Amino acid sequence: MKQAVAYLLPYMEAERQASGAAAKANGKIVMATVKGDVHDIGKNIVGVVLQCNNYEVVDLGVMAPADKILDAARREKADIIGLSGLITPSLDEMCTVAAEMQRQEFDIPLLIGGATTSKIHTAVKIAPNYRKGQAVYVLDASRAVSVVSGLLSEDHRAANIDAVRREYEEIASRHARGSGREGRRATLAEARANRFAPQWRGYVPQRPAFLGLKVFDDYDLRELTAYFDWTPFFQSWELAGRYPAILDDVRVGEAARNLFSDAKAMLERIIAGNWIQPRGVIGFWPANSIGDDVCLFSDETRRERRQVFHFLRQQMYRTEDKVNYSLADFIAPLETGVTDYLGLFAVTAGHGIEEVAARFQAQQDDYSAILVKALADRFAEAFAEHLHQQVRRRFWPYAPDETLDNAALIREEYRGIRPAPGYPACPDHTEKRALFDLLRAEDNAGVRLTENFAMLPAASVSGFYFSHPDSCYFGVGRIDRDQVEDYAARKGMTLREAERWLAPNLNYTPEAVS
Repeated sequence: MKQAVAYLLPYMEAERQASGAAAKANGKIVMATVKGDVHDIGKNIVGVVLQCNNYEVVDLGVMAPADKILDAARREKADIIGLSGLITPSLDEMCTVAAEMQRQEFDIPLLIGGATTSKIHTAVKIAPNYRKGQAVYVLDASRAVSVVSGLLSEDHRAANIDAVRREYEEIASRHARGSGREGRRATLAEARANRFAPQWRGYVPQRPAFLGLKVFDDYDLRELTAYFDWTPFFQSWELAGRYPAILDDVRVGEAARNLFSDAKAMLERIIAGNWIQPRGVIGFWPANSIGDDVCLFSDETRRERRQVFHFLRQQMYRTEDKVNYSLADFIAPLETGVTDYLGLFAVTAGHGIEEVAARFQAQQDDYSAILVKALADRFAEAFAEHLHQQVRRRFWPYAPDETLDNAALIREEYRGIRPAPGYPACPDHTEKRALFDLLRAEDNAGVRLTENFAMLPAASVSGFYFSHPDSCYFGVGRIDRDQVEDYAARKGMTLREAERWLAPNLNYTPEAVS
């Protein structure tokens, strides 16, 4: 990858300019991260791989609406459109683009990729919106060239597209017969009756060292490197394995070592040049649970309600001694009279990184541009890890004597949790709005939300702090209509709005819009 990007592309471009060979490219692909989404590392890697195989790539960047994508595809006479997205609302946006391609009578292939996408979702949700062409799921960058070449082959294009269409129709048919569902769910009433119920009598929650907000500006980069989790870094480059064992892996060890060496060198450049300015904000409020909601109060008199967070509950049918968790279970119920607390945070290591990446791209060094973005993600996650440690030791000192090393932190051996909206325990991204409002995250950390609740800059992390010693990470999983209806009522949403935001978690097929 390094050689291809740093060396091959400039020579290819020079050759094309000298010989007028642009028209001899194997094909032209318009690529974009869809509206409301800001994540583009995976898309950029795919773009580089395609360019190194003599495909012309027109990259529209991030947060691209359907009209911008389709206008560019028509203007550029694109052979293929590629869509990418990371957050779950992007799945719905991809359906919108596919439907608009159908309406405007496109017939070129539509590539689908990104962490939340899948072949099943592409077959069931996206492809039916685009009958004139074909939506095709691409697992990762290593498959991109073979997929694109097959779709553009003069001799095999029709057969390849027909094979994909038949496969996706079979996937959709199996899904419609119920194979995509997880079977019996507990009713919401049954799940609530089987809630996690710790012994609140005699439990005295630790009071935070302060209530309200604390802001962190331009945090020390060197300090954060001690909290890096390198495994996701290698995964972002599609190198499978856990750090440090991946460095000695028989299959990918050499590539991992070379990449790690480059990353370490780039880290030193980032720190020496102060290319990134990490910022963050944390806050603590008195809190109690009311059913599956958690209410935050303005002060410890608990007379004025400041904000309410709405949580979901597991509905898988439980046997034996397992419970149906909700994050609300980890906060003392209001009726217990226990004075409990909830913490919030938002951090970023994205300020300055886009400018650095743009400078590398101007030098035709896409490898370094992707590398600095991947390292910015590591800084953001390290900042979140470090601040959580400081919360446990100092700012909400319920574990003041904790002495865990970084490996233990990565294994989550600490007391308490920091779940994030949009992730398994709290899959609804819209809960970020209340979190950001309380933290005044845009003013205090320079982080804002897109219309689909992605965080901008992309190298940002936000979430909750729970302190209960029995709090744990879990996934809500599939939920049924009774809970979605209840959740919509609690949120003040229509059922259809709630179904849209919770689409990946639905254990039923929503009624079609008439």
